[in-house]
Amino acid sequence: MSNGPNDRDLESALSVSVDDEAAERAAERAAARALDEGLADVAYATLDSPLGRLLVASTERGLVRVSFHTEQHEDVLNELVVRISPRVLEAPARLDEVRRELDEYFEGERKSFDLALDWRLSRGFRSEVLHKLYRNVPYGETATYAEMAADAGRPRAYRAAGSAMGSNPIPVVVPCHRVVATGGGLGGYGGGLDMKRFLLKLEGAL
Repeated sequence: MSNGPNDRDLESALSVSVDDEAAERAAERAAARALDEGLADVAYATLDSPLGRLLVASTERGLVRVSFHTEQHEDVLNELVVRISPRVLEAPARLDEVRRELDEYFEGERKSFDLALDWRLSRGFRSEVLHKLYRNVPYGETATYAEMAADAGRPRAYRAAGSAMGSNPIPVVVPCHRVVATGGGLGGYGGGLDMKRFLLKLEGAL
């Protein structure tokens, strides 16, 4: 007598698979409808990357958050609830373009991002430094904390520039990994120095 699955077992397994797929599609449609009808203000999704699992979130303005696995994603979602809106919804389809561009970047096929950004989680001098970084330090190049402080108009505020990099809410896309210490050291990085080293090597800057 065979111990393998019989026809009824196979039908049951296929039925569960189909039901799961249908439920997933229904959830995606419901999420899209909620966003279209203004019932949610922040959409988020997760994706696998060479840096581990990332959480990405966007608003109607653009990409607002990229979070490494070194942060508790639940804490990140709570931050979005407190700082932006309690109406936060998992909606992977709304992050398709973000995920596609990040995949291309990690595969070495993309050197700049064509994404709208929502900068609201960074303010004051920190925001100024991050804007300068985003505009002025291209793929494959690096700058020092002191240079970034000077570029933002406060040459002696290199520690504050370092703080801006450490609190960057949109890492990788806003490339704080390209900012290094004077003298050639890596400096710090929110995701850890292994991640920073990986990104700099990916871009040929290390």
